[in-house]
Amino acid sequence: MDALTAHLDELGHGLVTTVHLTVVTTIGALLLGVVVATLRVCPVPLLRSVGTVYVEVLQNLPLLALLVLFVFALPTIGITFPLFTSAAIVIAAYEGAYLAEAIRAGINTVGVGQAEAARAIGLTFSQSLRYVILPQGLRAVVQPMGNICIALLMNTSLAAAVGVVELTQAANNVNLVEAQPIAVFTGAGLAYMLLALLIGRLAGTLERRWAIVR
Repeated sequence: MDALTAHLDELGHGLVTTVHLTVVTTIGALLLGVVVATLRVCPVPLLRSVGTVYVEVLQNLPLLALLVLFVFALPTIGITFPLFTSAAIVIAAYEGAYLAEAIRAGINTVGVGQAEAARAIGLTFSQSLRYVILPQGLRAVVQPMGNICIALLMNTSLAAAVGVVELTQAANNVNLVEAQPIAVFTGAGLAYMLLALLIGRLAGTLERRWAIVR
């Protein structure tokens, strides 16, 4: 416990970085997920193929390998980003593939008749998706998307491997000084657990609220 109290500033900074990285990547992954899910249900075969390839590739590559490749390989061809930005881009792109599949599953829960009715009143594909199908589809998969966001939170710890001083890296730095791994990493684990519970509670609240509206 002394190891934690003696390094509260360092651990607190790591926690703030973890929260910041989680928020940024969640927003990016959600936006990307909507775009890719739209491609996956698009009537244009080429665009559907683009969405499918994106999902298949990202879901079958390890996130850590992508992080290392992005951070250490791109500079060799003259492309560099700050470490935090690099981690945010890779994690958002990776989790966006999973969110895209969850959103596509939600879209598939909307009855075919509603899409046909939208076309019957003159709405284009993009208009029917935006105003009729997507709002209902998102409501149907709030909890699965919440679970993916929890996984995203946990995956931010991999940013430590490429030099981002988030909570896991901060805990490791403290442990190198204090040599108290049980206390230090238990504290970090509890912080992750509390954040995950908060995300789960938020997802549950949104699911109940939107279910009542629907």
